[in-house]
Amino acid sequence: MLINVLISKDGGAFFGHNGYMTMTWRWFGEGNDSITLEQIRQIPGVEGIVWSLHDLQAGEVWPEERIKETMDLIEKAGFNGEVVESVNIHDSIKIGSPDRDKYIDIYINTIEKLGKAGVRVICYNFMPVFDWVRTDLYKEARDGSNALFYEKAKAESDPKILIKEILDGGKDFTMPGWEPERLASIEKLFDAYKGVDEEKLTANCRYFLERIIPACEKYDVKMAVHPDDPPWPIYGLPRIVRSADHIRRYLKLVDSPCNGLTFCTGSLGANGENDLVAMADEFHDRIHFAHLRNLKRDPNGDFIECSHRTQDGDVDLTGLVELLRRRDYNGYLRPDHGRHIWGEEETCRPGYGLYDRALGVMYLLGLWDAFGKGERK
Repeated sequence: MLINVLISKDGGAFFGHNGYMTMTWRWFGEGNDSITLEQIRQIPGVEGIVWSLHDLQAGEVWPEERIKETMDLIEKAGFNGEVVESVNIHDSIKIGSPDRDKYIDIYINTIEKLGKAGVRVICYNFMPVFDWVRTDLYKEARDGSNALFYEKAKAESDPKILIKEILDGGKDFTMPGWEPERLASIEKLFDAYKGVDEEKLTANCRYFLERIIPACEKYDVKMAVHPDDPPWPIYGLPRIVRSADHIRRYLKLVDSPCNGLTFCTGSLGANGENDLVAMADEFHDRIHFAHLRNLKRDPNGDFIECSHRTQDGDVDLTGLVELLRRRDYNGYLRPDHGRHIWGEEETCRPGYGLYDRALGVMYLLGLWDAFGKGERK
């Protein structure tokens, strides 16, 4: 795939992917990731680095010099930095507090800076309190590897116990969505969300989108909402991006190409009632970013993440890649969480090791090339 350097409206350079699928890799930054850009460069087919300023909390201003510094680092290593995951949304916006406009203004300012720097997609979520929930970060599988695991009964117990176990099990790696300083006030967070049901959360989301989408259109930035993980209400908190019906409604809140979707097969696939191939077909023109991974579901509601290989789990990744290829998908794609293999669990952030995700890249590109008769443009 050819990557051309284009010239932005303000004279700065940014990368363009010429209308074809771009394979990317999520990277947590120098000093915050056990994997280096030099190692990622050795994975065939990876062209983009998905990044963020992970030390900043939701609602903080993104400094322009930090954005430029990160983009320069990524581009110097031979990648594009066109996708940011994530620019987290302050709870005041989700709750609909009186001070939400202040935080929306900060968000719009970040969109402007990122757009000028050449970022084309922002992945984000609108989940209350928890960005994702698992009950075991290193569950051992039959083959001796380990992976992220969700035990339904345990997830429905006291959230304070779960938070402590997850933070203690993270092995000192930062985990987006599980910031200790934020979750230390879990009781206050739950109190703040009292009265915020699905309709109220949807209305607050509409307000947010109506404010930011004009800025996205101006600066050529597409918002890609991440589905709820897991895709059902938890601890009495509402979830509004968890099924075809919910996504359909979400995309109509502001009917603009800039209001799009991160199609995460691991999140949506945890609910066996979600037909992922049909959903990808319906929403293909609004999928700006795709997280492709596999998982194995149990009848009792438990699930464990597994290898990307279709036969190893319950997600039809073969069918999904075939569909995206047939639909001439031209967005960004990355292998999502991988297993920890070859002893790597001691050195990597949960779900974000090097080896299994690299295997995932090659598996997904193998499917992509096979359905395209090996064409690489």
